[in-house]
Amino acid sequence: MQTNSQPSKFENIASWVVPIAAIAAVIAWFIIAPEGALGKLDAIGYAVCHRIDARSFQIGDRQLPLCARCTGEFYAAGLALLFQLIVSGKNSKLPSRGVMAVLFAFFVAFGVDGSNSYLYLLKQTSGGLENIPNLYIPNQTLRLFTGSGMGIALAAMLYPVINQTLWRELDDRPALGWKQLGILTVAIIVINLLVLTDSPIVLYPIAYLSALGTLGLLVIVFGLLWIIIMKQDNTFESPRQLWLAFASGLTLALLLILSIDLFRLQLTGTWNGFPGLTG
Repeated sequence: MQTNSQPSKFENIASWVVPIAAIAAVIAWFIIAPEGALGKLDAIGYAVCHRIDARSFQIGDRQLPLCARCTGEFYAAGLALLFQLIVSGKNSKLPSRGVMAVLFAFFVAFGVDGSNSYLYLLKQTSGGLENIPNLYIPNQTLRLFTGSGMGIALAAMLYPVINQTLWRELDDRPALGWKQLGILTVAIIVINLLVLTDSPIVLYPIAYLSALGTLGLLVIVFGLLWIIIMKQDNTFESPRQLWLAFASGLTLALLLILSIDLFRLQLTGTWNGFPGLTG
């Protein structure tokens, strides 16, 4: 466990440079991303998702920022992290073996459905694979549910790692128990069923939750990386002390998103899905 020490010269400089870099990254994102609020969210999804129109939910004739699978994964991960923050606090222990088995089943379902769906796409877009059988015909419902299951599993594994990295004093209890997993799973199922109604009243919030969930996960990962590099792990006592790590994570996350966006835009010439992939 680290002990508190006086900030180094580098840390003092970073406390000034990082916020400026974060503001510059946000401004660059607003300039480069497509127009409109949903356009800014599209730029986030564009960095991590194929954004194939036929595999995405639609608000009228406009697709959501992420495909159905990624929508489920990232909105569920974001909500699951928020849920654990509220009910688990600084609990830092990984789930029990039984809960881990359920989470592993979510992971397997995600992998099986994703592989089957990808094979189906290859058969539709390239020749010579017609004789390879699919397990089943992929559909939006399975993409959404397996994606959201993966989101729950991802958040359940990430949350205790966050606590183990941040706090000086930890609560050595599982961050996700059976009761919490049950409540979370039921809530996600209900939300998924609402998403499948295709109501704009549901899809607009989900568009924001999925894109911001994507950005949030990247910010968390890069923020933790910053903390580890700065050798500040297990030194924090209050969320207020995390502002510099948050600003660093936001800067690095936006730089990654912008780099991928610009590369993909140069490669494809469109903010939509990859050309030629319409299955």
